[in-house]
Amino acid sequence: MTTTLDSVRGLTVLITGAALGMGKIYAHKAVLEGAKRVILWDVNAENLEQAATELRTLAAGSTNETAIEPQLVDVSQASVVVQAAQEVLANGTPDVLINNAGIVRGKPFAEHTHQDIDLTMNINASAPMHITLEFLAAMDQGTQQRRIMNIASAAAFVSNPRMSVYAASKAAALGWSDTLRLELQAASSNIAVTTVCPLYTTTGMFDGAKPARLTKLLSPEQVTDAAWKAMLKGTPILVIPRMTHAARALRGALPTAAWDYLAENAFGIYSTMKSFKGRTP
Repeated sequence: MTTTLDSVRGLTVLITGAALGMGKIYAHKAVLEGAKRVILWDVNAENLEQAATELRTLAAGSTNETAIEPQLVDVSQASVVVQAAQEVLANGTPDVLINNAGIVRGKPFAEHTHQDIDLTMNINASAPMHITLEFLAAMDQGTQQRRIMNIASAAAFVSNPRMSVYAASKAAALGWSDTLRLELQAASSNIAVTTVCPLYTTTGMFDGAKPARLTKLLSPEQVTDAAWKAMLKGTPILVIPRMTHAARALRGALPTAAWDYLAENAFGIYSTMKSFKGRTP
């Protein structure tokens, strides 16, 4: 039975995409709460080392003795994930797994390459499955309350031009993540699964994207604060902002032509990616 965690003090936290943006913010939170180990997975060696140095400084300046463990991991490769997970498990089991890594290719589907499709689906949809599969059996042992948090997107709910593959990947992530939650819940597991579905966030990943009417761009702090609290509590699904629920309801209730008209002309959803630039490499 799931109970609320007060914090991650004394626990092992593993975060993917941990060298930048919200991944690094989650790592900061883990250090400040006194996690025993914070394991950082990222594919960018330079950013990873910078993040590890920053987090070690943060840990040294507090009363916590947090071990910072960076690992260079390309989560798009299942074989690499398996090897990296074995290295982690050799030193203990993660108590909190945050599948945060993600990419976006914001352009019409016809302009995608096969590599764009494979990389987006591998990182956003397949990687959380492969990673979780490697840790699930170990995490499901004992009585310690554990957590899996998967970062999906509001794009999983509403179709949007120039986001076809990204939306598909996040819809897959949402479907898998919430089904995993139900399976673990039915088995009375000690693991609670939280799926986070935010709108555009100002991390750089969605530079140039515009918010739909009645919404605004979210700050990384808004999303990570809400997601962290939801994870500790074991909240099944977190949708940010709540206005997204209205769009989901309308899309389900209205005829397609009526919804398309509202989405384009009333809410401006279908135009939000027209000026998309994305993060500069």
